[in-house]
Amino acid sequence: MSYKQVLGGIVGGGIAGALLAKGVSNVPSVNPPGSPVIDGALVDPAGFFKYGFPGPIHDLQTREGFVSCYDRRMRNPYWVVEHVTAQSLAAKNGSRKNSIFKEDEEIPETFRARLRDYFRSGYDRGHLAPAADSKFTQKAMDETFYLTNMCPQVGDGFNRDYWARLEDYCRRLTYKYGSLRIVTGPLYLPKKDPIDGKFKVTYEVIGNPPSVAVPTHFFKLVLAESDKLYATAFVLPNEPIPEDTKLASFEVPINALERSTGLQFLQKANYAHLPLEEDLMKVIPYEPAAIKGKV
Repeated sequence: MSYKQVLGGIVGGGIAGALLAKGVSNVPSVNPPGSPVIDGALVDPAGFFKYGFPGPIHDLQTREGFVSCYDRRMRNPYWVVEHVTAQSLAAKNGSRKNSIFKEDEEIPETFRARLRDYFRSGYDRGHLAPAADSKFTQKAMDETFYLTNMCPQVGDGFNRDYWARLEDYCRRLTYKYGSLRIVTGPLYLPKKDPIDGKFKVTYEVIGNPPSVAVPTHFFKLVLAESDKLYATAFVLPNEPIPEDTKLASFEVPINALERSTGLQFLQKANYAHLPLEEDLMKVIPYEPAAIKGKV
């Protein structure tokens, strides 16, 4: 069974939130309930909340070039949202040569991804909002290097190759559509056990102690704004992908992506399918110092 079939069969939930100001908001996934008095009740379960609310907590972060929601359990983003335009890509005021990977001190220390978690892990610190999308200021570029914008990604054949080409594919779409809104995030999809035939979710965890989950897959949802709205979504496995693999093999229905992530996308939008343009996925020669030397 393909991961597309698995993706279509998972049932998830929803997420909603408002992002109104720059900075970090620590938002409970639900509002802590009150402690109503019930006549004759022998117990008051909600009384616990006067001592503290367990969560979960979503760390919503608004940067110059993206907005993200951080998953404290996995030490990865739930999602990262970007707005990429032809004009923003044309600006060249920031350089990754001046940026460094850094821990996000706005995340409580207990739940923070660490630089040392990636040390000798065998995985790249893979951007979800690409550095190349945020060259319009040095600050915007620098902010893409927070670990709250990172997930462990396979390097050769994925982060430095096919995934990088997908990111460039999106940038090239701005030549036609002008404005793109992109949502990127990790997935932890089940796989059929060859022995007992049951579907199981298994993933590696890196760090000492093991803290940062290694996603099995990544998704990218693309919304193009032009004379009308166009949208599509892709799910790629976190593994080496042959260079000649067609992008169409990773395209998935948006509602299937919603079921697998528990997230909701575009519920207020009336959109058409964004046509694939496979010719834009041609191999791009990346400068080694820009990619392989800074992972």
